[in-house]
Amino acid sequence: QVQLVESGGGLVQPGGSLRLSCAASGFTFSINAMSWYRQAPGKERELVATISSIGGITNYPDSMKGRFTISRDKSKNKVYLQMNGLKPGDTAVYYCNARTERWNYWGQGTQVTVSS
Repeated sequence: QVQLVESGGGLVQPGGSLRLSCAASGFTFSINAMSWYRQAPGKERELVATISSIGGITNYPDSMKGRFTISRDKSKNKVYLQMNGLKPGDTAVYYCNARTERWNYWGQGTQVTVSS
C-alpha cells in the first residue's frame, strides 16, 4: 500500500523554525519528484518546494525562496522541509506529494500554526 506520512508540524511563534518530514513507502513505480504543498483556509493549494529524484534538483516559487529549504535522504526514503523565519501567513496544512510515471500521491497533511 502506497503511503506518504508527514510529521513535524505544530505551533510555533513568529520568527521560529520547524522541520517537516515526509516518509514514503509501498511504491511499486519509481518516484520522479517529490514536493511540498500547503493550503490555508479559504485559499488555493500552492506549491512550496519540489525536488527531483534524479539529480536532486530543487525548485521554489519566488514567494518561497529564502526561508524554506527542501532536502532528501534517499537511503531512508524521506524528504524534509526546513522552514525558518516563520510568519503568521505561513499558517496552513502542509502536504507531501509524490509524482510517479502514472499517478500523483498525497499525504494526509500536517498542520503548521504560526502565532504568538
